[in-house]
Amino acid sequence: MNIIKKIESEHLRADVPKFRAGDTVKVHTRIIEGEKERIQVFQGVVMRLKRGTTDSTFVVRKVSDGVGVERIFPLHAPTIDRIEVVSEGMVRQSRIYYLRSLRGKAARIKTRNAW
Repeated sequence: MNIIKKIESEHLRADVPKFRAGDTVKVHTRIIEGEKERIQVFQGVVMRLKRGTTDSTFVVRKVSDGVGVERIFPLHAPTIDRIEVVSEGMVRQSRIYYLRSLRGKAARIKTRNAW
């Protein structure tokens, strides 16, 4: 069991900022298109954060042209260049799937400083 933890600890990232559900983040991912490599930014609200070691993931949701887009990112993936926390949101639940049914101003999240 100790051997597994040692192998997993080698693959963990040290540059992950502290964020939680309700926060707005920018995720910079490396995209490889043929021979070229570029950075793509995905900005949205964190809906869920699954904790763990190498299998930890987080779900980010954004609305693009009126269509809700959700993407699941592995937290310690080598394809993620960096994660920036844009704003901290104040929510009372750790999984905010109720945002899927809200539209417009109803889908806004208060900032953590406002409370």
